[in-house]
Amino acid sequence: MAKRISIKYPIGPFDYTAGLIILVGLYITFLRFTGGLGRVTNLSDYNPWGFWIGFDLLCGVVLAAGGFVASSAVYIFGMKKYHSAVRPAILTAFLGYALVVTALNYDVGRPWRLPYPFFVRQGTTSLLFEVGACVALYLTVLFVEWTPAAFEWLGFRRIRQVVVRLTLGLTIFGVILSTLHQSSLGALFLIAPSKLHPLWYSVYLPVFFFVSAIVAGLSMVIFESTLAHRYYHDRMDQTHLDEKEGVALGFAKAASLTLAGYFSIKVIGLAMDDNWTHLASGYGVWFLVELLGFVALPCLLYAIGAREKKIDLIQFTAGWTILGIVLNRLNVSLIGFNHHLPLSERYLPHWMELWISLFVVTLGLVAYKFIVLNMPIL
Repeated sequence: MAKRISIKYPIGPFDYTAGLIILVGLYITFLRFTGGLGRVTNLSDYNPWGFWIGFDLLCGVVLAAGGFVASSAVYIFGMKKYHSAVRPAILTAFLGYALVVTALNYDVGRPWRLPYPFFVRQGTTSLLFEVGACVALYLTVLFVEWTPAAFEWLGFRRIRQVVVRLTLGLTIFGVILSTLHQSSLGALFLIAPSKLHPLWYSVYLPVFFFVSAIVAGLSMVIFESTLAHRYYHDRMDQTHLDEKEGVALGFAKAASLTLAGYFSIKVIGLAMDDNWTHLASGYGVWFLVELLGFVALPCLLYAIGAREKKIDLIQFTAGWTILGIVLNRLNVSLIGFNHHLPLSERYLPHWMELWISLFVVTLGLVAYKFIVLNMPIL
């Protein structure tokens, strides 16, 4: 006899706000796909990559890194005490990558041709091809890793057991794919040395992007756990409640060490490229704000929080670090890009571009709420 499926989704203030955002987003979507990019964006032939690439793609991918960080810690390195963090991290990563692909359909002039390089003419020498292939494959991996929770909800025990047996292989494959495309996103900007400001341009950009992705993954696990405990405390089993502090402390230690390494290689990159003189400029001050305020400071705060077992400080630092990662990606893709142009000729996003990004994020939050309320994630 088939299992009876119950669906829960209580409507609250969040849903009314989300509904308004989604309605306006659907209208702008109609304008985008009937009037083209020029109808809703300030993009041009000289500025073909705008806020959608900087935020939806670069930030979306890096903030979804919690999936490969948490799963590799548990299934590859055997840190079973963090097992409760895996399912929420996989869900967040899956939704993150799904939303990245959704957002790409807005940014690409002819989105129906996205599969073209895979089946018609393979552009295997292009970094964009590698990024696209890895994102598509990793999204598939994340979907399969997420399905055991869905199968438990649906009552499909046998197929769930089959998928669970694939966990280690999927985790290894996911880490390989993540390593490739997280670093390749940084490598994309290596072709624009004359456009990207020297303080952010470096031959080590792929390394910077990958190491900062690990930091983002660790911080996102803590940040997502904080929000989940606040809003979905009643959905958690005893294991999640018992392991909350241990997950925060363990990931805070790892984040502090990784941030220390990230700070070191950023300074080494600055020295190797001999860009010290640029620090005296306005861009130099902004670079130091990012480096000291959003790398060195959270490194110290994470260390203090882990040593003194101050969970509140760790949770604050996780949010601050995520803000710093977002700032870095926007500095590379927008603020430090085409820096030589006068402000009147610089790209500024249209309000509809910003709304579409808000629309896509809201869709993710609604999907997360539905899944957490109905499936055994927590």
